[in-house]
Amino acid sequence: MRVMKIILRSIIPSCSKGVVKPEGKPKKEDSKQSSITRFAMLDLSYPSSMLSEDLSTSLAGSNIHVFTLGELKVITQSFSSANFLGEGGFGKVHKGFIDDKLRPGLKAQPVAVKNLDLEGLQGHREWLTEVIFLAQLRHPHLVKLIGYCCEEENRLLVYEYMPRGSLENQLFRRYSVSLPWATRMKIALGAAKGLAYLHEAEKPVIYRDFKASNILLDSDYNAKLSDFGLAKDGPEGDDTHVSTRVMGTQGYAAPEYVMTGHLTAMSDVYSFGVVLLELLTGRRSLDKNRSPREQNLVEWARPMLNDHRKLGRIMDSRLEGQYSETGARKAAALAYQCLSQRPKQRPKMCDVVQTLEPLQDYEDIPIGHFVYTVPAESGAPKEDKDIKESEQKKELKKDNGNQQRNHKLHHGHRHQNRSPMMSPIHS
Repeated sequence: MRVMKIILRSIIPSCSKGVVKPEGKPKKEDSKQSSITRFAMLDLSYPSSMLSEDLSTSLAGSNIHVFTLGELKVITQSFSSANFLGEGGFGKVHKGFIDDKLRPGLKAQPVAVKNLDLEGLQGHREWLTEVIFLAQLRHPHLVKLIGYCCEEENRLLVYEYMPRGSLENQLFRRYSVSLPWATRMKIALGAAKGLAYLHEAEKPVIYRDFKASNILLDSDYNAKLSDFGLAKDGPEGDDTHVSTRVMGTQGYAAPEYVMTGHLTAMSDVYSFGVVLLELLTGRRSLDKNRSPREQNLVEWARPMLNDHRKLGRIMDSRLEGQYSETGARKAAALAYQCLSQRPKQRPKMCDVVQTLEPLQDYEDIPIGHFVYTVPAESGAPKEDKDIKESEQKKELKKDNGNQQRNHKLHHGHRHQNRSPMMSPIHS
């Protein structure tokens, strides 16, 4: 632990000052900006090579604000339990509100403040990786990093607030309204666009931890990727993969990555296939509460994705048949490709986006039983029509006789005792 303290203070000497240093020559600053990804993913593996670097200077010009711990306590009401949003491998997340007087040029807005748990699953390296990646990456389907705090042992991140929370909460929580089919496809497309942006960047990025809990939703269910602590620079030049220790989430990680530690963009494609399968079935990737053969979602469901007769068995029952059958088949076929055991047979994320975009036009069409009503007049067979006319004549004749008798017995009151004509329509 003593070594870690030395490393942190050496890498980030200005953390406790709470301000971004504008010092340094422009040329030097530009060179840092151009090589910021390399700094994030290579040099972090060897902290001694960056002992004299200053994080705040490296991020100058990135519009990332440096907050003090005191400021974050004010906007979250001292991290009040009333503002608690959730907790993950990183730590606890609280809601806060920034007014327009806190920072010049920073608009008033709600925010989510994530506090690193030093005893949690992620540490300073993951925290620093996320700061650097989100400082340089800007896209509508990536969560926006507003700023960070680095004081003593405190490591916090400040994000834009996402009102709908995570896809995991929306899709799997009990006693809630199920996500409609159209909304699920909208979320899948948004997440796919986020991954495609990372893979097609000038310096490609492998997300490495794509899962339902890392997909956040705004008020209109637009999906945004969050938690970049495990992200890695993609292979460059003639390299086919990045060799790294196996990290991620069980049930989402690609099988070849788990077996060999070889990380590629196709690893993210496999993870996307798992999430798409969760959207189709409404089931978690791993569920120990189910029967042994159904606990692993991919092993159980993938064989049925390309069988139109069996697809209905695995579709989420909470949809109650309200989905496009054609759209479901195409989405299932896409998931089948993404989940291929052979990485080269999986589609690129740009192709995934092209496949999902037309599915946004398919409306929620009921799949199941329907009631057919027999036409009353024009569509009836001639024989049935003759029977109906005969019955009508009998009823009319009978009614006229009753009217004549009633007229003689009760003159002036015949409408009160008149019997209504019976309808000839039968269900």
